[in-house]
Amino acid sequence: MPTKIAARWLPLAAAVTIVCGLVHLAVQQVWRHGADDPQLQIAGEIADALASGAGAASVVPTPAIDFGRSLTPFVMILDEAGSVIASSGRLAGAMRRIPDGVLQHVRTAGEERVTWQPEPGVRVATVVIHLASRAGGFVIVGRSLRETERRIEQFGAIVRIVWLGSLVGLLGLTALMERGV
Repeated sequence: MPTKIAARWLPLAAAVTIVCGLVHLAVQQVWRHGADDPQLQIAGEIADALASGAGAASVVPTPAIDFGRSLTPFVMILDEAGSVIASSGRLAGAMRRIPDGVLQHVRTAGEERVTWQPEPGVRVATVVIHLASRAGGFVIVGRSLRETERRIEQFGAIVRIVWLGSLVGLLGLTALMERGV
C-alpha cells in the first residue's frame, strides 16, 4: 500500500515542485530587472545632457553616496580609458572601479545592465552606457540591491512554506484516496 501511495504522490510532488520553482524564478527575475529601472532613466538623462554639452561635474549629484549603506542611486562618469572623471558613489569612503570587462563589453554593445559586487555583501544594480560622442566615455548609474534581495529572500521563504505544505497536503490526500475515504 505505501508503494501505491508513493507512486501516485511522486508525480504530484514533482509538479508542485516545478510550479513553485517557476513561480519563485519568475518573481525573482521581475524584481531583479525592476531594480534597474531608476538607473536606466537616470543614465539615459545624463548621457543626453553630456551629449548636449553639459560638464561631468554638473550632472553628478552631490553629496557623495556610500552605496554600501544607502539605497540612493549614484552616478559615475568615466573617460574612454575607464578613468573616473566624476562620481557620487563611494564605498567605505573610497571610489570603486567597475571591472574592465564590463567596459569592454559596453564599448561594443552600447549599454549593459549588470549586478556589480565590488566587495562581499555589497551588490549593486548597475546600468552602464557608452557615450557615442567623439571623446567617448561611460555613464554608470548604480543602486544597492539590498532591499530587492531582502524582498526576494522573504518571498522565497513563503514559496518554501507553500511548497512543503503542498507536499504534505498532497501526501495526505493521496493516502486518503488510496484508502477509499
